[in-house]
Amino acid sequence: MKACGENIGESVITVKILRSMVSKFNYVVCSIEESNNLETMTIDELQSILLVHQQRMTCREEEENVLHITNEEKRGRGRGRGRNFIRGGGRGRGRGRQCFNKASIECFKCHKLGHFQYECPTWQRNANYVEAKVQEDEAKEEDELLLMAHVFLKQSKEEEWFLDFGCINHMTRNKDWFSEMDESFRHTVKLGNNTKMAVMGKGIVRLHVNGVTNVVSNVYYVPDLKNNLLSIGQLQEKGLTILIEDGKCKVNHPGRGQIMEISMSGNRMFVVAATIMPKYPTCFQVESTNESHLWHCRLGHLHYNGLKTLFSKNMVNGLPSIATPKELCTHCVEGKQHRNFIPKKSAWRASNKLQLIHADLCGPIKPSSISNKRYILSFIDDFSRKTLIYLLHEKSETFSIFKSFKVYVEKEVGVCITCSRTDRGGEFTSNEFGEFCKAQGIKRQLTTAYTP
Repeated sequence: MKACGENIGESVITVKILRSMVSKFNYVVCSIEESNNLETMTIDELQSILLVHQQRMTCREEEENVLHITNEEKRGRGRGRGRNFIRGGGRGRGRGRQCFNKASIECFKCHKLGHFQYECPTWQRNANYVEAKVQEDEAKEEDELLLMAHVFLKQSKEEEWFLDFGCINHMTRNKDWFSEMDESFRHTVKLGNNTKMAVMGKGIVRLHVNGVTNVVSNVYYVPDLKNNLLSIGQLQEKGLTILIEDGKCKVNHPGRGQIMEISMSGNRMFVVAATIMPKYPTCFQVESTNESHLWHCRLGHLHYNGLKTLFSKNMVNGLPSIATPKELCTHCVEGKQHRNFIPKKSAWRASNKLQLIHADLCGPIKPSSISNKRYILSFIDDFSRKTLIYLLHEKSETFSIFKSFKVYVEKEVGVCITCSRTDRGGEFTSNEFGEFCKAQGIKRQLTTAYTP
């Protein structure tokens, strides 16, 4: 399924394995599902758990079979004058008769007290041990085949490239294989059945074949492609020699010699099993022409007078003569910057009523009021410190409440609101709020967050 492009993780495989278990593993499957997280469990962990349970099952079955045969032999030898009766009632006679209390007897099958294994209600007697052994061998073989699926999936991870004589360009379906790619490149390719596929990019892929890394350029990225294709014609245009004889295809480079040797598969195709080389990591190199600045950075941005002192007293081995550069170290300048002092009290206070109004919104508050109002809007006059409180259902009601508050206080005091001071919440910085204050001649003061 992975070879056909299906994205199957280990969690899906573990779930399929558990669903495919034989009936005697039902309680094992239940315990695994209850005590483990199947999304994070790997196939190796599941295999080890199942093997442990299988060994315990095998040991227990062998022990019970031996005990069962031993009990049968004892019952066969117990007939006669010296017969010992274990059960409370029976037809036996003799002086050696002994009675045991069954309440202390433990069953080897269900491990409950009060009965023997052959009397256990869950015990199904099977006299044909050969048939049981055959069933056990079949179950083991089925388990082995089930666990072999993990090995098969590992082998299918090899990336296969088909040498195609009719393909004009190299093509692949996986975008992650490109070490370099031009994603702006667009083109279409026509297949043998007259269907067309979109080319979503072109770049370079590095293939590692037979211990040799080969750089393949001009590879088309076709997301809908089923198989990866290497164009024989494009290889020949690059100067490579293609030789097919004795069921093998050899690719020779004029300077490097033979770089590929592929044997013909059963369906008469030449398939290259290649390893995709990862993208080369980017390496950044930093060079500094000023040696004094370099040592300034190496020693934790120590000031240049200190560096000169270290040099004069030979306190650092290899430290050259230090000269103070004309350019300042930007990191030192930024590190010594400080924020301006924010006063705890305002330097300006209102001298008349409604000259400055403080407004703020609090909420949502839980639990809500009886009328399901969750926000509290407060207006405070800076001069008189008179406060008006309004309860709101939603934030969007702030603008309408402010307009009614403005009309009310201006009618009561007889003067107009001159300035309002709020934070930068969306309920105060909306376009309609700003346009209304601008039309009414109300100044706006927006405070800075996390400041008094």
